[in-house]
Amino acid sequence: MHLLPRLLVTGLLLSAAGAAGAQTPAPASSWITLGTMGGPVPEPGRSQPANALVLGRDVYLVDVGDGAVEQLAKVNLQALHVKAVFLSHLHFDHTGGLAALIGLRYQTNAPGPLHVYGPPGTKALVDGLVASMQPAAAAGYGLPGAPVIDPTTTVVVTEMADGTTERLGGFTVRAAKNSHYSFAPGSAEDRHYQSLALRFDLPGRSIVYTGDTGPSPAVDALGRGADLLVSEMIDVPATMAAIARIQPNMPAAQRNAMAEHLTRHHLTPQQVGEMAKAMGVKQVVLTHLVIARADQAAIDGSIATIHQSFPGPVTAAQDLERF
Repeated sequence: MHLLPRLLVTGLLLSAAGAAGAQTPAPASSWITLGTMGGPVPEPGRSQPANALVLGRDVYLVDVGDGAVEQLAKVNLQALHVKAVFLSHLHFDHTGGLAALIGLRYQTNAPGPLHVYGPPGTKALVDGLVASMQPAAAAGYGLPGAPVIDPTTTVVVTEMADGTTERLGGFTVRAAKNSHYSFAPGSAEDRHYQSLALRFDLPGRSIVYTGDTGPSPAVDALGRGADLLVSEMIDVPATMAAIARIQPNMPAAQRNAMAEHLTRHHLTPQQVGEMAKAMGVKQVVLTHLVIARADQAAIDGSIATIHQSFPGPVTAAQDLERF
């Protein structure tokens, strides 16, 4: 970062800190559904999958789909507030906003490195994103001779796998391999490509995030006794219809493979209810939805199906809701 912009950035940081100090004190923890769309098809009423776990003044992103930085700004948070990112898996709808987050933190000289936690392959993903920053970093703000910070020093990657536990300041994160992929157990693909569900044991409560998954005994075990289950939910016909709108000429073989993936590797409302019951959670929040915000009948129908197995509170989240 060049010297003149550093002075400007310092002022921006102080202004942000002053604005944050003027706000009402935040609760001990909150989960904000920044983006609730079931990707990868964009929808004007929902942003791509992303969540913010807020602990006091610290922010942790859980998945970071396209538009996550803008969604943060809508809840009065900025990229420089983010301490770490947790990626459930590496599909583009869950990682598309990571480049913007890393780049904008670099450009605003955010304090300390960004820690990125994710499944195998996360380091290769981040290395590629950081490499893409090199031309802009070298050019800087066009001031000859100004010092430049190496972008590789601004990000730290930790890869997680089934059974991994990470302890951060004041809370613990545990990972379980879910069933979003169905590679043969023990195969090279099974080792190299994993999708994770995550449990956050926080001061005062516990939150389980399924990520993208089908029914999974491992996820059931991970979430046992949790206070809040943040679960994906699929509507296969609606998702296939959305794909057909943007790809009407998709070859039949690809269309059939997509339908199989959606059916096997995601959760129907009935399966969400069964999972919540098996876990014994207190509350369910639904996300990753291919349901228009205004389609209350579809939302009510899904919740009624979940209640056949799980009697507790169920909310179909909208973008920017806080739990």
